[in-house]
Amino acid sequence: MKKNEEVYIVAEVGHNHKGSIDEAKKLFLAAKSAGADAVKLQKRDNKNLYTKKFYNQIYDNPNSYGETYGEHREFLEFDYDQYKELQNYAKKINIDFFATPFDINSVKFLEKLNMPAYKLASADLTNTPLQEAVAKLSKPIFLSTGGGTMKDIRRAVDTILKYNKNLTILHCTASYPANLQDMNLNVIKSLKNEFKALRIGLSDHENGIDAGVVAYMLGARTFEKHFTLDRGQKGTDHSFSLEPVGLQKFVRNIKRVDIMLGNETKKLLENEKKPLFKMKKSIVAKKDLKTDHVLSYEDLSFKSPGGGLEPYMYVEIIGKKLKKDVHEEDLILLENLK
Repeated sequence: MKKNEEVYIVAEVGHNHKGSIDEAKKLFLAAKSAGADAVKLQKRDNKNLYTKKFYNQIYDNPNSYGETYGEHREFLEFDYDQYKELQNYAKKINIDFFATPFDINSVKFLEKLNMPAYKLASADLTNTPLQEAVAKLSKPIFLSTGGGTMKDIRRAVDTILKYNKNLTILHCTASYPANLQDMNLNVIKSLKNEFKALRIGLSDHENGIDAGVVAYMLGARTFEKHFTLDRGQKGTDHSFSLEPVGLQKFVRNIKRVDIMLGNETKKLLENEKKPLFKMKKSIVAKKDLKTDHVLSYEDLSFKSPGGGLEPYMYVEIIGKKLKKDVHEEDLILLENLK
C-alpha cells in the first residue's frame, strides 16, 4: 500500500467498537483525524473457529458482553451489511479499511467485500493453511510475528511468497500490554537483514508512544497500534490502546523523524542567521586606535552581535596596520587594514 520507505500507520480498532456501528464510525473518523493511514477490524466465524466446549464456556468477567464466551464474541461481530456500511464510510472519509481473518470462513467473508489487504495475526504465524488461503488472493499481507521464532517466520514467509510477493513482516510482542523489556525492538534489524526484499514494520503493544520512533530508526516503516476513544471503557484491549490524542502524537512523532533526519550536509541555514546574529561574536577594537597602528592581540575584543569578522580570524589581522582610525568597540574589518 506504500513504497518501501514511506510510513504507513494502521489504527487497530479490533473490537474496541463494542459491537456498535456508530462507535466504529467514531473510531474511524478519530483515526483519520489523528493522521492514521488505515483502520483495521478483526473477523471471526466464532462457531467454527472455537470448539463447542470453548465456545459454550461461562465467561464471567467485567469485560464480558455475554454469559458464555461464544455469546461474548458474537456480540462483537459485524455482519456483511455492517461491514459494507463501514466500507462506504471509510471511503467517504478517505481512510483505508481492512481486517484480520482468524479462520478460512472469515477470509471468504472478507473477500466477498473485496478487502484491499489482509492482516495475519501472531496466533496464526504457524497456521499454514490460513496463510495459503490469504496469499492466493494476491492482496497486500501484513504478517504479525508475536510469539514466533525466526524458524516460524521463515516458514510463514516461504508459504506466502509462493503465491504473493506483497508482504510486510511486523515485529510483535504478543502480550497486552507488552513490557518494555519484552519489546526487543532490535529484532527489527534481524528481520531487515534476513528479508532484505520485504517491507518490515512493528505491531506495537507497548503502553505508550515511544516504540514507534525507535522502530523507525531501526528500519520499520509500517506501524500498527491499538486504538480506542476511551481507555477506561469495557473490554480487554482498551486499557493498552491509544486514545485520539495519543494516536495523533504517535503518528506525528513517526512521520516527522525523516524530516528531522534531513540530509548529511552540515551548513548554516537561513533560519539560523537571525538568532545567531545576536549571540555570535565579532572582532572589535578594545580601545581607540589610530591610523597606521599595528594590531596586536591586546587591541582586540570579541563581542556580540555578529556580522563582523569571526573570532577565529584574529590570527589573520594581528600584525597588520590600520588604514583609518578605529574607535572603541568598532568592528575591525579587512577592508580597513593595509
